[in-house]
Amino acid sequence: MISKKMEEMIVTQYHKELFSAYQYFAMCSYFLDLELDGFANFFRVQAEEELMHAMKQFDYLHEVDGKMTIGSIEAPENEFNSILEVFQKTLEHEQYITKSIHQIVKAALDEADFATHEFFQWFVKEQVEEESTMRNLIGKLKLIDGNTSALYLLNEELLRRQPEANPGA
Repeated sequence: MISKKMEEMIVTQYHKELFSAYQYFAMCSYFLDLELDGFANFFRVQAEEELMHAMKQFDYLHEVDGKMTIGSIEAPENEFNSILEVFQKTLEHEQYITKSIHQIVKAALDEADFATHEFFQWFVKEQVEEESTMRNLIGKLKLIDGNTSALYLLNEELLRRQPEANPGA
């Protein structure tokens, strides 16, 4: 049985994951409007991954006899000034999610809730990857610096991105 505090933290994290998906779908739409199908694909896959993260947390909470309380999801940002801005905002958001996950892991250790601690280790590793990917893409976008040929090549690279086959299994 999970404590009420841990249950509440996981419910909050679940909603953060759903918001992340909403935000990434909005970014996907932004890139579709710019005719950048590769960038749109990248953010569609990001959104799908966030939905998967939420479902993992949903299922886990029920496995440990917790109660998932479904609440509203805040509207995402829909207007952006540049491609680089989208990725910078994404990195900031992923850092926010990382901090939230770390708080859950710390609380789990403080409560000696080793099951929740172990469960969230996958998310800790995932966040390292998420932040690294965003920093890498920001670096590439800064190198591109308006070069449309290079932007085209990055768009083609991002078009090939596929969802993970069986993440966290």
